Amino acid sequence: MFTHLDAQGQPAMVNVGGKPVTHRTARAEAVVKLPSVLAGLLRDGDIATRKGPIFQTAILAGIMGAKRTSDLIPLCHPLPLTDCKVTIESRPAAADGSMEVVITCRAETYGQTGVEMEALTGASIAALTLYDMGKGISHEIVVGSIRLLEKTGGKSHFLASAATS
Repeated sequence: MFTHLDAQGQPAMVNVGGKPVTHRTARAEAVVKLPSVLAGLLRDGDIATRKGPIFQTAILAGIMGAKRTSDLIPLCHPLPLTDCKVTIESRPAAADGSMEVVITCRAETYGQTGVEMEALTGASIAALTLYDMGKGISHEIVVGSIRLLEKTGGKSHFLASAATS
């Protein structure tokens, strides 16, 4: 059963009023493939564009996105994040010169509902910002998989299997 549908099948916010406040964390990742022309410029670290340094700007955008999740995703509860960290790591270049970067967003709160959507939104917004920052060099940037890696708190714990990477 979908939790965001009422008995009549209409959209409804989940009532979390009776749930206890617990420490909740979530970690999500987005993988972005950069074409060789852009990857070559980033091999030695971050580069600045007219809009600013690509990786630093994406990190800031990811944090801002995580904080605004309830404004972006219908029926998400607004949560006071106690921490949010976004990291970007480059994988080794492929034979064709392209390179994947892995964006990880970790969100944390004390609340009555989880922070999975905040972590997923943070990773997604950071990935989209990488695209926006790099599109002046190449439109061949591919925002790939976005997935939840882990969630803790509340009644359940989730850890993604290695087979889904």
